[in-house]
Amino acid sequence: MQKAVRKLRAVADPGEWSPAESAELYGIRNWGAGYFDINEAGEVTVSVPAEGKLATVSLMEIIEGMKQRGLQMPVLLRLDNLLEAQIALLNDSFNKAIQTAGYQAEYRGVYPIKVNQQCAVIEEMARVGLRYGHGLEAGSKAELLIALAHLDPEKGYIICNGYKDEEFVDLALQALRLGFRCHIVLETPTELPIILEASRRLGVRPMLGVRVKLAAKVEGHWNESSGDRSLFGLTTAQCVELIDALREAGLLDCLQLLHYHLGSQIPNIRDIRAGVQEACRYYAALRQEGAALGYLDLGGGLGVDYDGSQTNSHHSKNYSLDEYCTDVIETIMSTLGPAGVPHPVIVTESGRATVAYSSILLFNILDVTSYEPADAPPAVAEDEHELVKNLREVLNGVTAKTAKECYNDANFYREEIRELFRRGQIRLRSLSLAENIYLHIVWAIIAVLQKVKRPPAGFEGLEESLADIYYGNFSVFQSLPDVWAIEQVFPVIPVHRHDEAPTRRAVLADITCDSDGKIDRFIESGGMKHTLPVHTWQEGKPYYFGVFLVGAYQETLGDLHNLMGDTNVASVRVHGDGSFEFVREMSGDSISDVLSYVEYQPQQLLERLRKTAELAVRRERISLAQRQEILESFAASLRGYTYYED
Repeated sequence: MQKAVRKLRAVADPGEWSPAESAELYGIRNWGAGYFDINEAGEVTVSVPAEGKLATVSLMEIIEGMKQRGLQMPVLLRLDNLLEAQIALLNDSFNKAIQTAGYQAEYRGVYPIKVNQQCAVIEEMARVGLRYGHGLEAGSKAELLIALAHLDPEKGYIICNGYKDEEFVDLALQALRLGFRCHIVLETPTELPIILEASRRLGVRPMLGVRVKLAAKVEGHWNESSGDRSLFGLTTAQCVELIDALREAGLLDCLQLLHYHLGSQIPNIRDIRAGVQEACRYYAALRQEGAALGYLDLGGGLGVDYDGSQTNSHHSKNYSLDEYCTDVIETIMSTLGPAGVPHPVIVTESGRATVAYSSILLFNILDVTSYEPADAPPAVAEDEHELVKNLREVLNGVTAKTAKECYNDANFYREEIRELFRRGQIRLRSLSLAENIYLHIVWAIIAVLQKVKRPPAGFEGLEESLADIYYGNFSVFQSLPDVWAIEQVFPVIPVHRHDEAPTRRAVLADITCDSDGKIDRFIESGGMKHTLPVHTWQEGKPYYFGVFLVGAYQETLGDLHNLMGDTNVASVRVHGDGSFEFVREMSGDSISDVLSYVEYQPQQLLERLRKTAELAVRRERISLAQRQEILESFAASLRGYTYYED
């Protein structure tokens, strides 16, 4: 029976396995977008454009470089080349589609700072975007200051979204004085009086945009950004009022941009086309009213194929980048052309698709809990409790025909035995024996049902319920908040040992001691699964995992659950010869840092402990030497990493 259990638990024959089979199992070539793969040594690799070549480096080589530099797990790895590659790909794809279709205007992308506000990301975005005139979208005053400090006034556009007060508007108008092409997008009617007054006071004619509420609805997690009930944007009636107010103020020619936003991840190309078409109708109508529109801002929505299925599921998209660009351009041309409206400059706020690929969360496994019985079914002594003997008899009778009956009996006897233990009527060792027998019964049932063409109902998810728990050195809440909050799926895969068969299945738990602190939805070649194929954990040997495509939103949405702070961060640039350099290393939050975030003063805590230790010396509980050792240990902990340290 035990051999059958082991065979069942194995994903494949351990003696016959190749890295290519791992690539197929984990679907890395589906979601990796050509960037990620597995080499013959069984290690995950990243291939990036570098100096006119395609360079490939193993993530294990990068991890070794981290270790040599003293960066402990977990680490957020940023690959600068991938950020550069995605910006180039987006701009090149639009420019190719414009040339092919004969479109009579240009494309100008802007990156929404909110998607990932980290300084290293924005600096790289501004550096690479300079050659394309790629700009930034600011949804707050702080983000506008970032944009003004990083962009060349002669190059990138700035799009100001979000709810704006007088100071926000003043900053945007001052940006125009500096030479920036800074569009102030009206999100609500209440912003117009603020803009008009500031424009008069400063003597600056604004570059205005208007966000409209489209009737079009989209699929996906973020579909509440679309439709009549979307939070921001003007209704048709409010658009008419805006036109009248601007005409009266002599500023109708300042209305130059039409903007809409249907969501940051639109999985269905049909919804994208519908949104563009409806927006073009608004664009043409506002032009007829006298607005000097010349820009059409499609907002975000360009999706990321997180699960590699190339479908319209929430975690995927059923279109390529080339198809997206072509459909956008063809829809604009077919809608505005018959109306005699000149082609507008196309603006997109593609954030997710730009930065998602560039970041990987790397962590190590600390421990494993396995729900597997002992090597052989245990014997039951004559003086053992009768219910334990009955449970052992159930094990002897497991067959395909009796599986359902045996499963019901096993659950009944186990619950009765547990109840006896709660009442103090059975020994701990008897309970332990019963639990072990129960596991043997369940795995025996799983083994016999594996050979049945049509297993009886009621056994769905039985094997998954007995999967291992692999404890990872990370916090879901800090580094992967969308996994917890909205059940977002990210590709998760071991980054090495792919020349071995993954013979176990597991869920991944973090170190926050919270039942929600886990990953239990995984991408696999056969579809979405609740367990992940993993290799047998070998105590004392490192086992590393990567969570991929986490560059969008995850870095700044995290919270301080259990006071787990930001992880260590490493930014790496790969060169054309396959070598790489660490261009940035940033230590994660110390314990002192996170305590200060929640209003503790580390020095005051240290002083309180000093008083407690001094009192212990006076009461002769500890020596002076021990007192000093305690205080040094406490001070070292304040300086230490919030995650598990070797």
